[in-house]
Amino acid sequence: MTANHSLGWIGMGRMGYPMAERLLKAGHSVTIWNRTRAKAEPLAKKGGTIVDRPSDLAGQDIVFSMVSTGKDLEQVYFGDGGVVAGSAGPRPKILVDCSSIGIEQSEAIRGRLQQVGCEFVSAPVSGNGKCVKAGKLSTVVSGPRAAFEQAEPYLAIIAASGVSYVGDGELSRICKIAHNVFLGVVIQNLAEITILAQKAGVPRHAFLDFMNASVMGSTFTKYKSNALVNLDWTTTFTPTLLRKDLDLGLKAARDLDVAMPVTAATREALQGHIGALLATGDAAQLDKDFAALIETVALAAGVKLAPENVPMPTGLEVEG
Repeated sequence: MTANHSLGWIGMGRMGYPMAERLLKAGHSVTIWNRTRAKAEPLAKKGGTIVDRPSDLAGQDIVFSMVSTGKDLEQVYFGDGGVVAGSAGPRPKILVDCSSIGIEQSEAIRGRLQQVGCEFVSAPVSGNGKCVKAGKLSTVVSGPRAAFEQAEPYLAIIAASGVSYVGDGELSRICKIAHNVFLGVVIQNLAEITILAQKAGVPRHAFLDFMNASVMGSTFTKYKSNALVNLDWTTTFTPTLLRKDLDLGLKAARDLDVAMPVTAATREALQGHIGALLATGDAAQLDKDFAALIETVALAAGVKLAPENVPMPTGLEVEG
């Protein structure tokens, strides 16, 4: 499919900014709205056009969104000044949402968009801002096949590691929820076994070097090793957002009669970590990266953590 559509973008957070930036670097014209305009303005220097309200994107062929919650998406689509809120005038042909939202929320939004003649493509992504910049973001996509094929060239730029179409409706949402459930289980267990090894006398960097070289190593374990070794909690994903996704996974499991005891245990362990952060009285602690849950695991094990000051390769070198 030829990539010659006019494009709009909503959301300039840790993910949205570098995703839109990739489209601009690829030579596409992108019109951008963000609630805090200042966050979008640096992209004006790279060819982006900044607008004052979501409704200013109504004339674009395809509008992408990357927001925090389903309520945020409903607001920018249907709220005051929303992309499709106007009773008259143009509307985007296709809206592509890359956010992580619930299945029922996405289904309801799809129905409302169909009523006003817009196609909806669900395209949640796997990775973080550094993955985007390194060309290692991936996406799972569902929705009308014809609409997907029109959006695919742009998704391939944003998610250079892979674009997987899984079918119609909200199938991509269940795939992303399952993905983030796995993310939570892996980081919790990785923290536990790393503390186990440390308490036995193995330096964290040595243990994680072994794990990453083994059949159990992955892009994710390699990427998170530097954080766990050097206690670098630069935020890629917060514990409260991870909790939201675990809750979505457990709800889907109840709805579909699937037993997920490991997920349930992980959710409660994460709640313990969040509770420990809340007990500090410092709300900013909740904004630390979710890998910081190793601190709670260490505390429960009577282990004192300190940075090991050993650089660990992440495998996410930025593309040239």
